[in-house]
Amino acid sequence: MKKKLIIYVCLLFGASLQGIAMSLFLFPHSIPSGGAAGIAILINHWFHLSLGFSLWLANIVFLLFALKYFGFTWTIRTIISVATTSTIVSILTSQIVHPHVHILVDLAAGSLLFGIGVGLLIRAGASSGGMVIPALMIASYKKWSPGKVMMGINMFIFLLTAFVIDYKIVVFAIICQFFSTNIIDFIYTLKFQNISFLSANWRKR
Repeated sequence: MKKKLIIYVCLLFGASLQGIAMSLFLFPHSIPSGGAAGIAILINHWFHLSLGFSLWLANIVFLLFALKYFGFTWTIRTIISVATTSTIVSILTSQIVHPHVHILVDLAAGSLLFGIGVGLLIRAGASSGGMVIPALMIASYKKWSPGKVMMGINMFIFLLTAFVIDYKIVVFAIICQFFSTNIIDFIYTLKFQNISFLSANWRKR
């Protein structure tokens, strides 16, 4: 029971950090933290839906397929992650005034919090949703590297976002990806003395 409690605390904390990173530091500059975030920004731009709801729309189709490929536990934890992140984004983007010092400061803070958040989600046996799901599905089917598939999908969405909104976005998005993925790798390999059982689990169960 204690083990499950710690896992879900890490899951909720990681998803909350991800939502804070998106809503306070990245989304105000239309910087996507990943493919799903890029789709959410485009939906918001085209249809004027809230960013939180747009994030849900960007994830929900992939979550339906995830159940078959990754199993019930992984999918449920990912749904909780997406729900928490979307709720945080909805609340903060509508209720909080966003003071910004400089776009590079926001980019650094957003990348740091996003990387820590997603790293904790992976350690809790979940994911941040979005392009992680189709990337793993394609990689499994084609026997390709998941990282390369994910980067390819994200780059296409980054370029589309840059074309529609601002060409500078793709540069900032790539910088965000570089720093956040390195932080994710650090969290993934970090040894926790008291919660060493938290590890990434992509196997179907």
